[in-house]
Amino acid sequence: MPQVTEERELIRAQARYVRSSARKARLVLEHIRGKPAVEAQSILAFQTRAVARDAGKVLKSAIANAENNSGHEADELVVVYAYADEGPTLKRWRARARGRVNRIRKRTCHITITLSPALPGEIKPRPERRQRPADEAPAEAEKPKRSRRAAAPKAEAATAETATEETATEPEAVEQTDAEEQVEAKPKRRRKPAAKAEPEAAEAEAAPETEPEAPAAELEAEAEPAAEPEPEPEPEPATDETSDTDTDDDSKEADS
Repeated sequence: MPQVTEERELIRAQARYVRSSARKARLVLEHIRGKPAVEAQSILAFQTRAVARDAGKVLKSAIANAENNSGHEADELVVVYAYADEGPTLKRWRARARGRVNRIRKRTCHITITLSPALPGEIKPRPERRQRPADEAPAEAEKPKRSRRAAAPKAEAATAETATEETATEPEAVEQTDAEEQVEAKPKRRRKPAAKAEPEAAEAEAAPETEPEAPAAELEAEAEPAAEPEPEPEPEPATDETSDTDTDDDSKEADS
């Protein structure tokens, strides 16, 4: 049995002698074929090719024909056919070396777009945005920046209260934390590179590391052992001469 197909109502618009090649126009029309008319308009509006402007005019004309002649709405229309045929080519010449010429081909095309009312289920409805009820609080990501800034002093006040409670219970621990915060807050001094340091500063830094050199005389004295004291000479025994003189003196005293 032959299959019975329903004939669709077609609304057509065409632009002839468009100053563009058919190949460039087909690259643009492939994006809107089978799309809803409203969606096809937005696609052509954001195309970067120059032919998209002419294709958008043809699509707008086709939608106007469907609304005025057939009484359809733009939301019910679908792009059934969108194609580009080659038009006449304009021949031009360009002068080249040695009296020769080159051929210039200025191509044209005919853009045709055909619309039809959408069949049931052919156009998918867009998902509706969920409206937030008035009682529901906004999410943190949607809050303005001012509310975040206003919440900052509250957070600081809460931290201050907790700090006072900790000081009442553990004052020593709080003092240690304050000292650590002060140490972290102090900027760290950058050390100068060793190559750029002055020679005097380098000598001053090296001095405490090495002990001062003792004079050479002291080092020699420490190296030599202490000399032993010389023994005292023993008294010599009295000689006979001294004894004779003594006896003579005694005899003289006795005579006197």
